[in-house]
Amino acid sequence: MNASAPQRNSLNAIAGPIVGEFVLGMLVAVAGLYLASHTSDAAAGSFGLTQVVLESLSVLFRVLAIGTGVVVGQALGSGRGHEVQRSAFAALGASSWAGLTVALVLLAGHPLLLHILNAPAEVLPIAGVYMMCLAPAMVLEAHNLSMAAVLRAHLYARDSLRIMIVMHSTHLLLAWLLMRGVGGWDGLGLNGYALAYLCSRALGLWLHIRFWRERLAMRPRAAHWWLMRWSAIGPILRVGVPGAAVELGYRLGFMVSIAATARLGVSALAAHAYTLQTLKFVLLISLSIGWAVEIMVGRLVGAGRLREADQMVKKGVRNGLLASGSLAVLAALSAPWLMRAFTQDPAIIALCQTLLWLSVALELGRVFNLVVNGALRASGDVHYPMFASLGSLVLLLGVGSHWMGQWWGLPGIWLAYIADEATRGLLMWWRWRRGGWWRLARATVRGLRQR
Repeated sequence: MNASAPQRNSLNAIAGPIVGEFVLGMLVAVAGLYLASHTSDAAAGSFGLTQVVLESLSVLFRVLAIGTGVVVGQALGSGRGHEVQRSAFAALGASSWAGLTVALVLLAGHPLLLHILNAPAEVLPIAGVYMMCLAPAMVLEAHNLSMAAVLRAHLYARDSLRIMIVMHSTHLLLAWLLMRGVGGWDGLGLNGYALAYLCSRALGLWLHIRFWRERLAMRPRAAHWWLMRWSAIGPILRVGVPGAAVELGYRLGFMVSIAATARLGVSALAAHAYTLQTLKFVLLISLSIGWAVEIMVGRLVGAGRLREADQMVKKGVRNGLLASGSLAVLAALSAPWLMRAFTQDPAIIALCQTLLWLSVALELGRVFNLVVNGALRASGDVHYPMFASLGSLVLLLGVGSHWMGQWWGLPGIWLAYIADEATRGLLMWWRWRRGGWWRLARATVRGLRQR
């Protein structure tokens, strides 16, 4: 294993394959929404609501993926390769229990979740069955995310991309066949997407195990899949839990906004889902840069190269603003044509275009959150992002979307999104520029050298 810190020009080499991974995942999600929308607006609304629930519950997986990636990256940067396997195997056991927990919530708790989200009556039966069908795949998804984080921390981003190409292509092909049917068979509708999800994640897990053996010389034993090694999980949780707390706060606030949207009717819910699916292709650039910066900063901090870490973050923010801003404008300009892939209703198309123009400001603010937040976490500054974000998530995202949705409808909810992202993003940038992370980064370096 190469424990040396990466060179500066490695940012694009890491971010590029991550962009590819996100594109593939989003294409499958958009394809699922497309197929659902051609069944009915209620099916599309069910798909959108379930995506929100999955993204909220997957915070448990993010705890492990975030923490594992940072801890493994710091260990590699400091040259302490013997800690890498210990952390990676511990993450596997924790992933099993996290996946089982999420599966149980989907199976037993879907009526409550849909009630909280104010799901319309025509959405309830479709979304409930769909959530139960998705439950078994959650265990596999948890493992895939943790194992991919370990590969990327070793800078095997291209190998991680290869796995995702196979996994998502399989999901797309099976979803198309199982949802639409073949020959005289009408297919399974939305539940076909869930079955395709399960099969593709099983294939992804098999590929991750194979690449761990070939690239990293890691061979998990049966016990590694279930044992919780708390001494090894501790450092992962110290990094992952504060980051996931912010993610959970965001998801809870976002669910409030979804509930506010659901009160506006099925058309608003469909427009919300169509716009968010489009924005994911804008978001993926800053998200990919943010992940790449987090990986690189973790390794640079582990090696004690803090000034290079500072330059890496500045470069990531600059690239993110240019790329995300340009894509957001392009999406807004293309809305009259893009939205016709989902709906022919002119009122919904016009509403989506308004939301996409507002989203130019939204995505620029989001760049700072995604890039700088990850860098702070990788430097050891894990608590500031949590404390600085919670007030905005409660007051602007949660309460703000509730009231502004009542006053100005769906555009009002979007204004609450913008206010939240801009506030949190500027707070993150202020922390980085003022150098509040330096002391904690030095403490991280000292801690690594003392192990």
